Amino acid sequence: MSLLLSGGDLKTRPGRFGILLGTLAMAHMLVALAWSLVVVSAANAASMRPVGAEKGMVVTAQHLATEVGVDILKSGGNAIDAAVAVAYALAVVYPAAGNLGGGGFMTIRFADGRTTFLDFREKAPRAASRDMYLSKDGKVIKSLSTIGWLAVGVPGTVSGLEYAREKYGTMARAALIEPAIALAEDGYTLDQGDVDMLASATEDLRRFPETTDIFLNKGEPFVAGQRLMQPDLAETLHLIRKEGAAGFYRGKTASAIVKASREGGGLIDQDDLERYRTREFAPIECDYRGYHVISAPPPSSGGVAICEMLNILEGYPLPELGFGSAQALHYEIEAMRHAFADRYSLLGDPDFTSNPVQRLIDKSYAAKIRDVIKPDRAELSSDIRLGVAPHEGSNTTHFSIIDDAGNAVSMTYTLNDWFGAKVVASGTGVLMNDEMDDFTPNPDSANIYGFARGNPNAIVSGKTPLSSMSPTIVTKDGKPVLVLGSPGGARIVTAVLQTILNVVDYGMNIQEAVDAPRIHNQWLPEETKIERYALSPDTRKILESMGHRFEDSTPANHIAAILVGAPSLGGKAIGRNRFYGANDPRGGTGLAQGH
Repeated sequence: MSLLLSGGDLKTRPGRFGILLGTLAMAHMLVALAWSLVVVSAANAASMRPVGAEKGMVVTAQHLATEVGVDILKSGGNAIDAAVAVAYALAVVYPAAGNLGGGGFMTIRFADGRTTFLDFREKAPRAASRDMYLSKDGKVIKSLSTIGWLAVGVPGTVSGLEYAREKYGTMARAALIEPAIALAEDGYTLDQGDVDMLASATEDLRRFPETTDIFLNKGEPFVAGQRLMQPDLAETLHLIRKEGAAGFYRGKTASAIVKASREGGGLIDQDDLERYRTREFAPIECDYRGYHVISAPPPSSGGVAICEMLNILEGYPLPELGFGSAQALHYEIEAMRHAFADRYSLLGDPDFTSNPVQRLIDKSYAAKIRDVIKPDRAELSSDIRLGVAPHEGSNTTHFSIIDDAGNAVSMTYTLNDWFGAKVVASGTGVLMNDEMDDFTPNPDSANIYGFARGNPNAIVSGKTPLSSMSPTIVTKDGKPVLVLGSPGGARIVTAVLQTILNVVDYGMNIQEAVDAPRIHNQWLPEETKIERYALSPDTRKILESMGHRFEDSTPANHIAAILVGAPSLGGKAIGRNRFYGANDPRGGTGLAQGH
């Protein structure tokens, strides 16, 4: 059974989205139907067909940004050009996570086989200190690291985008930033998904006048059909178009950020902004059942954790066990548990921490972990390793792009929590991140088991907090096969893992792989989070008898994925199409589109 709707039918342009689906509730109903039937039979899942295209593909969480990226590809830009244009556009049309005031990662695989990774993640201001969010008795004052200017890390997005464009792009800055300027100056009509995103943070946005003026309509939530205009953000984008990164890190915009930070009790000063630099690293790389995985290195934990989990799971016959079987899920959960224990205990910013990356992604290390995994019994997290599991914001955005030549970009960037720290420097229109909350705020205090220890993710001046963002590219025989990534904090890692498993081990086409319900275990807490329809009642009983504990979870992660060659591995191409995009229906605003 399948729903005979092409991805092109789902462009959420004003009017068309309402005509096709009626309301977002209808979209949610379709998602629920897809999930339920995926569990019954992955091979016959009620997923929409992947979107096919011949010359390039763009998948993002907001339809207008997708269209911007496709236009860049049509005009002769490469995947890096399109990524820069999409990121600037998302800062306008997806303000909860798209940003100029945040940071992120970009994994690039060039058509000639070269790979690289750009780190433009936020950094702790120079005045940051190890215990800056603790009370006198050593307890975390949570709101200090999540809302307001003290929560803000030095933003890296503009630096990263300009670095990528100058070094690897082919088009002029003006051409790539002009679509975003037009969307900010002229505004765009809000669909129901856009309105739902804004409404989710109404009370927090009301706490700050500058934010209220932009994202509320005369103090009240916007409704579908109204137009959101952002003239201050347009002016900031104009300055970047004219001066590049200097238009953000110096001059009018920088002065406004420093002034607002000082007046709001924050730590960012002009020197912090001027010192910010994008870093370029070699990606993490590993192999799984003949496929080559290229992903994010520290300061992301994502690539290390994904490779560690894949190495563990490669020793089990997942295809024979089958999607959704109790035995396969048991092994997947245990692999997650072990990888996250290592993630929290051992990894951090490579400028401050000696990360044991090669040991963690070595297949012999995975074999040792398999030796302690019991086939019929779940381990207790406390028996694996002790550490401090920090909070990580789950509201990020990811997009995937591939061009006609085969250049591929997987990019994830974020404000951390939904709408970041909820603050905007007057006159800039730029929402700022609350990325300082990604540090471990009390690394020397006792953990939940009563053990005190240091942590490689402690707050240090100039340090980048550990992340789970995992922009990933998979190749086979030297050619790109899969481009994917996700938002969702710690759940990013497991969402990317399960999408790879769904494609490689369970034979799903790319849309089915994205739609399938997910599970998530991050070592602490003990419970495994499950989306609705992820487990049948009898499967859940089997796993619970093995010692697993579960907690229901609402859908969160928006996977953006592209499969190259055919809708599924080993399948047949449809016509002349080479690229097949899958937009995750969990979002409500996204779009896969090619040309």
